Amino acid sequence: MTNPTTARAILEETRSTQPGRKGATMGIKRILVVDDSATERHMLKDLLTKAGYDVFSSENGEDAIVKARQMKPDLILMDVVMPGLNGFQATRAISRDPETKTIPVIMCTSKSQETDKIWGLRQGAKDYVVKPIDREALLAKIASLG
Repeated sequence: MTNPTTARAILEETRSTQPGRKGATMGIKRILVVDDSATERHMLKDLLTKAGYDVFSSENGEDAIVKARQMKPDLILMDVVMPGLNGFQATRAISRDPETKTIPVIMCTSKSQETDKIWGLRQGAKDYVVKPIDREALLAKIASLG
């Protein structure tokens, strides 16, 4: 049987972070936040930056698709309700594009109906979070993807 202390050390080693990056797992480093609300973008950027992630932002679905192709972020946090291309449409485009389909998307939206969640996951999202965002829950979801 493995010593619990050794098992914990191995687990921590596999979850290791880059030097100077508290919280950010090795798998997820760069996050693209997509939201038409400047307040939401700022709040998410602040939360994620403090957790050790490099954060970039986009105001709409069209720009998110372009940035996903150019930047190849490790994760996209996608709002749903936005002018122009909505988050469902942008997620579908990103998840079906050969250049971006491996980038996980977490929907972060005020749309809280079960049908919205199911639809978001059917468009290619890996997870779905309802606003207001629970900081610890979001960070746990991100860590689980890393």
